[in-house]
Amino acid sequence: MAVALLLASCSGSSNSSEAGSTTTTAAAGKRDGGTGGGQPTDLPVQVDPDQPTAQATFDVSPGTETVTVTGAEPGERMSLVDRDGKRLIILRTDKFGQAHFAYIPTELLEFQTGGKAQLPSMDGTVVEAGDGYTIRAEDRSPVQVSDAFKVLGRDDNPPGSFFDQQAGDLVPPNDQTQMFGYVTTRDGVKLSVMVRLPGPPSKGPYPTVIEYSGYGPSNPGATEPGSMIAGFVGYASVGVNMRGTGCSGGVFDVFNTAQQVDGYDAVEAIARQPWVKDHKVGMVGLSYSGITQLYTAATDPPSLAGVTSLSVIKDPWLEQWPGGVYNGGFTKQWLSERDSQSAAGGTTWVQKRIDEGDTTCEEHQKLREQNIDFEAFGRSLEHRPAQADGRDLSKLVSKIKVPVYLSGAWQDEQTGPQFADMLGNFTSTPVHKFVLFNGRHPDGYTPFNLSRWYEFLELYVNHKVPKLDPAIRALAPAVFEQFFHIPGLEFAPDRFESFTPDQYEEAKAWYEATPDVHVMFDVGADAEHPGKPTPSYTKDYETWPPAGIATKAFYLDANGALSDVRPRRTGVDRFLNDPDSASKTFFAPDPGYELLAPTWTFDWTDFAPGNAVSYVSKPFAADTVLGGPGYAELEMRVPDGDADVQVSLSLIDTAGTEWHVTTGLLRLSDRKIASTDGLRIDRTFSVEDSEPMPAGKFEVVKVALPSFAQTFRKGDRLKVEISGPGRDFGAWAFEAIGDEGTPRDITRGAGQASRLMLGVLPGITDIPDVVAACPSLRGQACRTYEARTNTPAE
Repeated sequence: MAVALLLASCSGSSNSSEAGSTTTTAAAGKRDGGTGGGQPTDLPVQVDPDQPTAQATFDVSPGTETVTVTGAEPGERMSLVDRDGKRLIILRTDKFGQAHFAYIPTELLEFQTGGKAQLPSMDGTVVEAGDGYTIRAEDRSPVQVSDAFKVLGRDDNPPGSFFDQQAGDLVPPNDQTQMFGYVTTRDGVKLSVMVRLPGPPSKGPYPTVIEYSGYGPSNPGATEPGSMIAGFVGYASVGVNMRGTGCSGGVFDVFNTAQQVDGYDAVEAIARQPWVKDHKVGMVGLSYSGITQLYTAATDPPSLAGVTSLSVIKDPWLEQWPGGVYNGGFTKQWLSERDSQSAAGGTTWVQKRIDEGDTTCEEHQKLREQNIDFEAFGRSLEHRPAQADGRDLSKLVSKIKVPVYLSGAWQDEQTGPQFADMLGNFTSTPVHKFVLFNGRHPDGYTPFNLSRWYEFLELYVNHKVPKLDPAIRALAPAVFEQFFHIPGLEFAPDRFESFTPDQYEEAKAWYEATPDVHVMFDVGADAEHPGKPTPSYTKDYETWPPAGIATKAFYLDANGALSDVRPRRTGVDRFLNDPDSASKTFFAPDPGYELLAPTWTFDWTDFAPGNAVSYVSKPFAADTVLGGPGYAELEMRVPDGDADVQVSLSLIDTAGTEWHVTTGLLRLSDRKIASTDGLRIDRTFSVEDSEPMPAGKFEVVKVALPSFAQTFRKGDRLKVEISGPGRDFGAWAFEAIGDEGTPRDITRGAGQASRLMLGVLPGITDIPDVVAACPSLRGQACRTYEARTNTPAE
């Protein structure tokens, strides 16, 4: 169990870099778009219906919004043709005679595949579902044409009989408790899986969970964290590698529709195994395997019992372009490592399987030649394409119809806090429970969160009254101390103590009647053990943001003041663009990013004088809890037509310590607002909505601030700092636009007064008197506050 919890600290595995460094290089300049290396072709768009053709001798495998060609000659030109005889794209096969069609440019172009080739990006679309498609081998004489075929769509689910045929495929032989195997998806791709049972199959059935990602969940030699912890509390687990990763077949992509429906197929095939209790499965995992749960649940597999998503994202595009600013830190590194590890032989365990005679795994590696460079691909998406909606979880979670448990940290240094924007979109779930807190990326596995995670699994997967084994509860403090390096940590008290084992329905009804949102405050502020993952107090709500949240305005004022009332006098303050700061994080170089340390070592540096403006409120006269999403409404002027702007909120406590709270980003050309909901702002970030700032003129912009929940006690002060990107993040670093020293001006005072608009959380009383040591609050950078003087504009 100690090993399990230690491994649980990482959101991936030994194959993941999520506990690694985030060294990046900032580069000023505009983002690149375009056709990603496509070349003009001598072939016409329209196929000549009178041209002589022959039957294809190559193989065509249509899938979900994809088509794969194998068995061709290397370097051949293969055209994808629609039902109207229109050539959509031309791919040259790789060294194995393969080509994979997934993205279509807006004009007919040729692309060489293989070797991480670039494919169409911002100006294209995906292969749309439909029938009547053909593939043409253009260089053969006569031209060879495949039979017409159908490209599957998201909702083209196989009949139940397709999965019934796999019912006995994952039964460990000779009553053993483990086996490596494969499940077959609707398009014939085989996904590698690792089955781990808590006992022999003959002693089942067992409550079962799936962990699904592109890391190493099917690695026989290393169990993913969620699966390992589930195993210790009596669950069977099945680790499933996404297509194009591990020993799985297919071509890798990042959360595309094929991977989403693969989750459906894995659920249905695994649920039919004879050792699965009730032939229903749950899902577990944090980060990558937390995110995939939501994608899978949105496809509505009938045999899914519930999901437990920890540390998730909202929208993959926004992860790489938060606020329209390129994230050259963690997201860039993560995508680069997905590219390298999904390559043939990209992980040692896969090569070990091949060396031991797994011919299926070996054959699957050939198609890895068709993987494209997704870091470069995503970077080329200068504006958010409409097709990104198909991977936007905030638009997909409304389709989820099973119970959901979700936890996340406002200051998650890897995936960020944007997930909170979608918490109101779980409109079809029968039950959803959210746990929110200040903290770090792996904190979904802290003792309290594990307690709530276990409750959920017992109720909706195992269908029992939650009763943690007393032996595990007794051992927990010693185990947690080894993991967190902090004594005295325990599982939360048993909330179901009053229910007997035969009162399952009553226990479930009580659970479902409890508030849906549990918010923890001041996590880590323990005076004796700084960084201890326990809160000083909590508050429950029915929704996030809570009903009854009040709005409070804070106005930018003269002399760096942040006022409660609109100032009467007008002024203009200026900061200078500082692109070199974009790559700087708040971690100290030595020891750097220590994921498991009780507290982090910070080197949270401020901008040089003149490169930022800051405003500080008067001390709060009473305890006030600010939270929910918010925004900074700024009247700004830039001379170069565009700018990357960062707005950071921090708390200055009565001891003179400054604590980072949250940060919003915006590329000003993306300022157009699509919709608002209370204090939340939504944007399309589309090319159609992009518009340069007016030259030399002031214009009002609103910089969205992610959700947070922060206690400002009597005597504390609120600070807002406005600058270019950088310095205020742990694992995110940026590539900012604009020349060094270019002025950015902000008005304040009467007329259009620049201001912060923040929420005041309702119903919180009896706040404990806490002055946290620096460092201690989990996920929150701290430093000694130093007053700054703003520079007025000329």
